[in-house]
Amino acid sequence: MALRVAVVGGGPAGSSAAEVLAKAGIETYLIERKLDNVKPCGGAIPLCMVSEFDLPPEIIDRRVRKMKMISPSNVEVNIGGTLKDDEYIGMCRREVLDGFMRERAEKLGTKVINGTMHKLEIPSNDKDPYTLHYADHSNGSLEGTPKTLKVDLVIGADGANSRVAKAIDAGDYNYAIAFQERIRLPEDKMAYYNELAEMYVGDDVSPDFYAWVFPKYDHVAVGTGTMKPNQSKIKQLQAGIRARAAARLRGGKIIRVEAHPIPEHPRPRRVVGRVALVGDAAGTVTKSSGEGIYFAAKSARMCAEAIVEFSEKGDRVPTEADLKVYIKRWDKQYGLTYKVLDILQTVFYRSDATREAFVEMCSDIDVQKLTFDSYLYKTVVPANPLTQLKITAKTIGSLIRGNALAP
Repeated sequence: MALRVAVVGGGPAGSSAAEVLAKAGIETYLIERKLDNVKPCGGAIPLCMVSEFDLPPEIIDRRVRKMKMISPSNVEVNIGGTLKDDEYIGMCRREVLDGFMRERAEKLGTKVINGTMHKLEIPSNDKDPYTLHYADHSNGSLEGTPKTLKVDLVIGADGANSRVAKAIDAGDYNYAIAFQERIRLPEDKMAYYNELAEMYVGDDVSPDFYAWVFPKYDHVAVGTGTMKPNQSKIKQLQAGIRARAAARLRGGKIIRVEAHPIPEHPRPRRVVGRVALVGDAAGTVTKSSGEGIYFAAKSARMCAEAIVEFSEKGDRVPTEADLKVYIKRWDKQYGLTYKVLDILQTVFYRSDATREAFVEMCSDIDVQKLTFDSYLYKTVVPANPLTQLKITAKTIGSLIRGNALAP
């Protein structure tokens, strides 16, 4: 028998899964609605992703080596002094990154379908195939031609509003909303952001998250994010970040406005039957940094690796229990990272006093090293016990000075 797998969604998650499956010789279909999709997204990727996913230098627009953290009272802290010469945060455009990863999967044998999945028909037993009903847009039309595809397994990599997740009743999750304007700046203003990204905190820019100015190849992405109760205020918060960064954005021209949902925690069910969710569809975005590209690609890769392993390279159909091994491995590897970032968000994004304390803490070199290392290499880096103790003492000191421990 030849195992057939459909991957729904062609972002970094879908492409990573398809690449692993196709490499193993498994018959793989990738369904993506918009092949030139420009996802609104900060577009930051950690250093470990560049090597781990073999990304060529030309898809990275800028290498950020300096970061400014700006407190509610506009105290600026420069971080990045601990970076080695070859360390950086990659800034990329999603249309470039996604296109590269998808084409690579296609070259390895993935059949890419330009289509929109409308319905996933679920078999009544664990032997029969799943049937995907989709509109094929290869003729260039918006409504497309109705088609069906029968497969043994389905990977849902179709983002926060995942249709695959709805079809398997994976349950809901809370999500934050991100709003972003791409702004083309005059050359002198753009030079300032050469290797620099900025993060602003304060009630005026986000009551529970942060706002950002990230450099792209010929513009900056200026945006903010917030959670459920405050989403109606998103325009007001965006006006807040525009006002805070006004001097640096003077003379800029808005070239694009975009918004999208960001999951706040994993879905209640990430594997049901022979269907697995990965990336945003599964809810792999981290708290406090709101970062998702690396984790989306990594979750999909781990899912596909489990399929290759349990299908014995396509000779048998993996069961629900086999697919759930991917979830166990994922939670074991990254559970702690998510917990730590969740706590950080709860403690530090609570009030302007706690945010002042947070920014003050970021001026500490040990804290910077720990933060950057854990971001660049995606592990909650264990500092030596003395450093850890020093950091804890400084954290508490900062919180006390900011009167931030008051309820």
